[in-house]
Order: sequence, then structure tokens, then C-alpha cells
Amino acid sequence: MKYTVITGASSGIGYEAALAFAARGKNLILVARRLDKLEELKSAIQNIDATVDVIVHTSDLSDTRQAYTLYNTLKKYQIETWINNAGLGEGSFVAEQNLEKVETMLRVNIESLTILSTLYVRDYADVEGTQLINVASALGYAIAVGSVAYSASKYYVSAFTEGLAKELEIKGAKLKAKVLAPAITETEFVKKSLDTEEFDYKANMSKYHTAKEMAGFMLDLYDNNEVVGIVDLNYNFNLRSPMYPIIGELH
Repeated sequence: MKYTVITGASSGIGYEAALAFAARGKNLILVARRLDKLEELKSAIQNIDATVDVIVHTSDLSDTRQAYTLYNTLKKYQIETWINNAGLGEGSFVAEQNLEKVETMLRVNIESLTILSTLYVRDYADVEGTQLINVASALGYAIAVGSVAYSASKYYVSAFTEGLAKELEIKGAKLKAKVLAPAITETEFVKKSLDTEEFDYKANMSKYHTAKEMAGFMLDLYDNNEVVGIVDLNYNFNLRSPMYPIIGELH
């Protein structure tokens, strides 16, 4: 049996992506911190299609040791697709930001993503039909004043994944690395970034996507040979070639 791993699956884009991949009959390994939310999602999926195998696994990716533990725990499964969706934000000016919160964000957005990507590539680079999808942000291609540290962390995700895709291409690998770059999406993300209990998207945002729409864009990227799936300034989703300049290759 083949599985699709989705981190950050308890809500938002990860939650809707799980439903979207399940609708295609993909067996799932769902990862997040909140077991109760994962169990709710598992029940929802199995009510739709009882033939889909759903495994839930709790992991706190702000602890990089747990990233290693997570991967090693899942080595017994055949993983067709690995989606690093888990991510955190920080919505304040640099001089005013909570450094403890920023450190946690960097461990999730950069360190654990790099660990999981690297381990997956080592094991699956030469396996036909495999994909690694890293969720960055439109702010991984444009700096947002008031969220500079978050933007910088997503610049890393975008550059890392585009560079990885080039390395895999140079080596003739079968695995494909891709980056999804959402713009503002209606999830719990903004509330956590701003440390607020409620956030009204309709009142505060002129444009945004729903998590379900973004999961649909993720499937479009999954089905396509392009490396980047990005939401532009007009909130249109575009599939395109890598956007960072590639300097050269190692010899």
C-alpha cells in the first residue's frame, strides 16, 4: 500500500488537502499536534470512503528531534507523496516580535521541513511517481512589512525547494520536488500569527482563498510537471517554472 503524508493536517489547508487526496482514493498518514482533530478528520474521511486507509500520528515539529522520530516511525510505510504543510507565522514588526515565538516558527518552517525533506529524498529519489510538496507562501517571493521574519522563513522554503528540484533534475531522479505558495487563506493561521481569538476575513481582507480552494490548487500542482504553484497579486493561481536564479551545479 502507498501513502500520502500530510503534516499540519488538523486544520486549514492540511485538513482540506487530506479530504482532497482521500477523494482520489489515496491512503493517508496525517500528522499534527492535536490528536482529537486528527481523529475527527479520520472519521470524516472514512465516512466518505471506508476503503481509504487513514493513519494518524501526533508530532510537535517545533521540536526538531520529533521530526527525526516522526520520519523513522513512518519508514515502515511506502510513501508516495510527502507534503510538508505544517507552518507557523509571526505578525509584528521585527523590533516588537516575540523572539520565543519566532524561534518556534523557524524550527517548524525551516528546520523540521529541511530534516523531513532531506530524509524523504534520501529514501525515495529513485522511486517512480514520488513527490515532495513543500508549502511556502506568496510571501516567500515578496517581503511583507510587519511579517518580515515569517516572509524570510518562507523565502527559505521556496529557495530550498526550487534548488532541490534542480538537484533532482541534474541527477535524473524520479522524485519531483514542488513548492506551493498560497496567499492569504481562510484558516486558523492568521489568528495564531496575531495571537487573537477571532479574525473576520470578510471584514479585514479584500481578497483571500478558502482552505478548500487552496487544497484544489495543491492537487493542480500535484498533477502538473511544473515546480511552482503560486497565487499572484490578483489572487490567481499560476503553475510555473522555478523563480529563483540557479547559479550552477556542483562538480
